[in-house]
Amino acid sequence: MTGEEGTRSSSSSRPDEGPLSVGLRALPRPAAVVVGAGGVFGAAQVGAGYALEQRGFVPDLIVGTSVGALNGAIMAAHPGKAAAWLDRVWTRLRRREVFPLGYLSSRASVFADRGLRRLIAQAGLPSRIEQLEIPFTAVATDLATGAQAVLDHGDLESALLASAAIPGVLPPVDREGRRLVDGGVIAYVPVRAAQQAGAASVVVLSVGPESAPLRPTIPPRRAAAVAARAGLLLWHQQIERDLHEVSSRIPTVVLPTGIETWPAPWDFGHSQQLIDTASLAAGRFLDGLRISGPGLYRGDDPPATSVGLNKARTASVSEGGR
Repeated sequence: MTGEEGTRSSSSSRPDEGPLSVGLRALPRPAAVVVGAGGVFGAAQVGAGYALEQRGFVPDLIVGTSVGALNGAIMAAHPGKAAAWLDRVWTRLRRREVFPLGYLSSRASVFADRGLRRLIAQAGLPSRIEQLEIPFTAVATDLATGAQAVLDHGDLESALLASAAIPGVLPPVDREGRRLVDGGVIAYVPVRAAQQAGAASVVVLSVGPESAPLRPTIPPRRAAAVAARAGLLLWHQQIERDLHEVSSRIPTVVLPTGIETWPAPWDFGHSQQLIDTASLAAGRFLDGLRISGPGLYRGDDPPATSVGLNKARTASVSEGGR
């Protein structure tokens, strides 16, 4: 599934100027965009958003988990023109703005959520989910039962806070009689929620090393490295299980990021490179995409012709990016 080289649209050009690609045009409707978890890796979702917008694709519904819920809500509020706004936010964002030190909220979390609340307030979003331009669902986890919490109506801010409430890091959210935490606990890539919402096809903006093919590695010895590897395996298995389950019923497209080397999960300094690289990789993949019924449509990630994180800036310029 390869094709012509994709280039990123600039903020001054309208993404709907380009024709809808053959693969995107063939997706059964209603088509959902699914935006997964990933923390700072959510910058790569912005690059994938550029690729979709440039090709004129507007989904019928959007489902997001954690950082993907915030990115997805902004996409739902500004169809076809959210990527440039998200680009500006992500490239200026710093860790202390999201995880401010010195603001312990309670025994339930290390950080308060005031940084995240401020970010949501600056996003120009409506107060209620129903007021978004595109139907939207945020996915969280019920801390008491472990069940998936599908938040598709009511207060938007509390839904986004709940979906992004990393256990122990950000405080749980009490909403409609339930105590909720990060949706990534139960649905790192919420494709099942999209299908349950009625999607006949899904396009997944999947990010981070958790969603890339696993590579053999020497087993780590240090405690932190062991925990990190175990977490990677846990999320990877959950993602693959859900993708294969849903793709057996409907076309499931997973956009590649082209990222070879991911930054540390708390390092916001590489956002521009993540955006540029993901835009090129997703665009290339979409231009060669062909849909032939239910199945899992995904490119190699990173593909043989992709660029690494350290080369993203150079590639963006040479391929006609910003």
